[in-house]
Amino acid sequence: MGASTSTADDINAMEIHHWYGKFMKECPSGQLSLHEFKGLLGLQGMNFEANRYIHQVFSTFDMNKDGFIDFLEFIAAINLVLRGKIDQKLKWYFKLYDADGNGSIDRKELLSILTAVQAINGHRGMSADEFTSMVFEKIDVNGDGELTLEEFINGIQKDEQLLEMISKTFDLSNVLKTIQNGRRLSFP
Repeated sequence: MGASTSTADDINAMEIHHWYGKFMKECPSGQLSLHEFKGLLGLQGMNFEANRYIHQVFSTFDMNKDGFIDFLEFIAAINLVLRGKIDQKLKWYFKLYDADGNGSIDRKELLSILTAVQAINGHRGMSADEFTSMVFEKIDVNGDGELTLEEFINGIQKDEQLLEMISKTFDLSNVLKTIQNGRRLSFP
């Protein structure tokens, strides 16, 4: 196939090759540990809450739960961040918030994640307590203090303000830019 005629598959193959090169440069063993993940993103020495969040993000990308992010898991994460539809991203957010893995998000879990995100990104606007209360007031339809996956996805998708806030709070494109550019992030 000539250079002037390319298909979506060729572009995808080229992108995968590009990301593979970046991944292997940052992680020559082919397996990214939690420690390397923190180092890559410049997130060592964070407080307890921020460390819990970083670990939770790492765990959601470590799909086979072997303690490492391999290249396939890495590509799945990139695909989600760059090309994922909103419902796919919301499912990932739900998994991230559901720290105990019981299939629902309670106030404590959501508050913990939001507190950690603010510890990393800095406090902007609403406090973690206020944001958590707003989320539960708007989308906990049965008032049981827990959000099911269905409540979470439907509630967030129906509320444009909440969708925008959730999307901005957990935008991981900076993580990908850091890896793509081969430099480490520094957070305040």
